Amino acid sequence: MTHSLHKLAAQTVKTANAGKYSDGGGLWLYKREDGGAQWVLRVHVHGRRREMGLGSYPATTLKQARVHAEQWRVVAREGRDPIKERAQAKLDKARNMHLLSDIAHDAFESRKAELKGDGKAGRWFSPLELHVLPKLGKIPVSEIDQRDIRDTLAPIWHDKAHTAKKAANRLGICLKHAAALGLEVDLQAVDKAKALLGQQRHVTEHVPALDWQDVPEFYQSLNEGTVTELALRMLILTGVRSKGVRFMRLDQIEGDVWTVPAENMKGRKGATTDFRVPLSTEALAVIEQAKPFARDGFLFAGVRRGVISDATMAKYMDRRGLEARPHGFRSSMRVWLAEATNAPHDVAETCLAHVAGGKVERAYKRTDFLEQRRVLMERWCDFLGNSWSDVLGFAIK
Repeated sequence: MTHSLHKLAAQTVKTANAGKYSDGGGLWLYKREDGGAQWVLRVHVHGRRREMGLGSYPATTLKQARVHAEQWRVVAREGRDPIKERAQAKLDKARNMHLLSDIAHDAFESRKAELKGDGKAGRWFSPLELHVLPKLGKIPVSEIDQRDIRDTLAPIWHDKAHTAKKAANRLGICLKHAAALGLEVDLQAVDKAKALLGQQRHVTEHVPALDWQDVPEFYQSLNEGTVTELALRMLILTGVRSKGVRFMRLDQIEGDVWTVPAENMKGRKGATTDFRVPLSTEALAVIEQAKPFARDGFLFAGVRRGVISDATMAKYMDRRGLEARPHGFRSSMRVWLAEATNAPHDVAETCLAHVAGGKVERAYKRTDFLEQRRVLMERWCDFLGNSWSDVLGFAIK
């Protein structure tokens, strides 16, 4: 039937008057009185005639119209409806045009309930926001492959290894979220990118901490009685992490024991085990000093609402010109326990709420060494209240 195709010439198309002109094979040019024109393809599918527009003239040239016409004739010859096929293709394209930035924000919103403080601190989203979205945010998620991810993470893969791992992890979650939305994505792209990036060469940097010998001087300088200083004193005295201290409530305290809820302990998401903390005489004194500032049951209330932020104590230490971080006092206490006491390893680890021993061993022990820790916390309290030279005589026992 080739003789019945390509009946029109470019000049004819250009100068034709209003009317319908066949190019053969079902391709028609409809010219209107106003000078406008439209390409139309007529095909038969299952005995039914279908007409589909192939674009306007001259935006779509005769040559382009013939290419499009043949594309859809093939579809019709295979028994498929070209109009429905094109509509589905448009739908698929629109569905896969979701940008990574949109997917990332949607994934974040859907996970807020699982994150500390509904993710308000921004720690879940920040690796994406800082290191991924500036380069990939405007790209449709269906087009992102391992090479894109490799090129994005390469600048930080070795120098900021921990952050890079977090960014890769979050990106993987975003791709899974996109797949759950029905988008066509490569769920293996992140793993492939890691293979391309290779093994990270990085030594983990520990949180800066004061030498345990220097802690008493700093502790004694916290003498202005502000909420921030009182919270820092409680953190140093107990070895409890920042969140546990910041969310400390009066109703968590019974006598000289403070029970920290499981949800306020690191790595305890979904756990049911609370953690008991023996309170030294100094810790009980700090609680009394903090009570006038309490609001809604929280000892260390924020200026306007809620509790003091995670950064409040760190900023205080910054202003004091210290590199050490509040979290580092846990390290200071642990080294003191190792070097200045004869505390058994399991007891010392439990002082910091670290899991000690294997799974079977822990199942048999079923103890939190509360009484042994009470003695050690009182000695730590005595140590903090004296200068280093004063405690040389009794520190190592």
